[in-house]
Amino acid sequence: MSVGTVSPGPARRTARALGRALHLPFTGTARGIRKATHAHGAGESGLGKLIELHAVNGAGDVMITVALASTVFFSVPTDEARGRVALYLAITMAPFTLLAPVIGPLLDRLPHGRRAAMAGAMLARALLALVLSGAVVTGSVELYPAALGVLVASKAYGVVRSAVVPRLLPAGFSLVKANSRVTLGGLLATAVAAPAGAGLQALGPRWPLFGAFVIFVSGMFLSFSLPHKVDSSKGESKALLAADEEHLHLHARVEAASDTSRKRRLGLRTVGPAVTHALGANASLRCLSGFLIFFLAFLLREHPLAGQSAAVSLGIVGVSAGAGNALGTAVGAWLKSRAPELIIVTVVAVVLGVAVTSALFFGAVGVACLGACAGFAQALSKLSLDALLQRDVPEQVRTSAFARSETLLQMAWVVGGGIGIALPLVGTLGLSVAAAIVAVGWLSTVRGLLASARRGGSRRARVV
Repeated sequence: MSVGTVSPGPARRTARALGRALHLPFTGTARGIRKATHAHGAGESGLGKLIELHAVNGAGDVMITVALASTVFFSVPTDEARGRVALYLAITMAPFTLLAPVIGPLLDRLPHGRRAAMAGAMLARALLALVLSGAVVTGSVELYPAALGVLVASKAYGVVRSAVVPRLLPAGFSLVKANSRVTLGGLLATAVAAPAGAGLQALGPRWPLFGAFVIFVSGMFLSFSLPHKVDSSKGESKALLAADEEHLHLHARVEAASDTSRKRRLGLRTVGPAVTHALGANASLRCLSGFLIFFLAFLLREHPLAGQSAAVSLGIVGVSAGAGNALGTAVGAWLKSRAPELIIVTVVAVVLGVAVTSALFFGAVGVACLGACAGFAQALSKLSLDALLQRDVPEQVRTSAFARSETLLQMAWVVGGGIGIALPLVGTLGLSVAAAIVAVGWLSTVRGLLASARRGGSRRARVV
């Protein structure tokens, strides 16, 4: 055999070995992620794909956040920026707020509604990212409506995702475990995408937005890869987020009535007092989250933390909140559904104490601690609310209850953001208002939650 026919063999083998070595970090990581997200039946049920979709959602959102960090808040005077953000927050979020009560039922009635809604939210953000890529360079007026349009699409995706999770539970999986996996997937993707976005930002302000476009387009296709049962509302009914005795007796009479037309007309289900009280406490924390995001964004721009720039100050608070959120999610998954009412009462009380202390002794440490505690409490109390929804709400109305509760929480976030924009940029005043927001939610729900905990929960007995 000649040398000419022998020598290419080792060369090809070397090239193949080199190719495998170069691809191994990526393919090995991808296989590891797929194995983790599809474990314990999540792959068969479709929950694994939802985890991956939520990771894509988080990565795309952080790309846009990185691109706008130096544009929305630092390129124009603070008063002008606050006015524009307030105006477009009202214009953009008002329709969402008005339509919120019908979003859940509407999605249940639309064929292929949930997958299409999530895909639509992804596509909208992809197109808006392209609009923003031009606006960040020219500073044109479409910057603010496009940025807040991205925010609306992100919130709409969150509402639909909450309604989808109950449809994809593997056998033996709790809602708390499923939601904690989904949330952790998003947080990990955010942690990975943030430095990647910073690297693209070094090339120019448009590049992270191009990256967001690619990510959201892939998310659009991934949305349609979810199982078809996501779109099915078979066996589901609508839930009414009320728990007073009048509604309970009314629906008991309707269920016993022989008038089937009236039964269809009044066929809403109550979700029980424990759920409604827990939802009130969660709404106060979500309102606090919206408030802190907007208020601190402008406050730290004008008055950075001691010895730090405005960007570093915002980064410290953002990292603290993200770390607290991740820790709360991990603790919630570990606690599972143990005493959810007591968990909510405790974490909200802790946030209230930290907010009061931060207001009295305003400073860098207090602001960072409040961000971390708020993130921790929001994650843990939301998982506790999920546990109550699974415990107290029948399966046929659970999907609707999730959609409506998440919609209410998103509306609370908008209200908090509006308050944060409107307040004067005085640190002590702002954190005092933050404490008041938490206090209202905690004081209005603590008695009902403790009473429910003493009774051991409704165990669906109060749901008719």
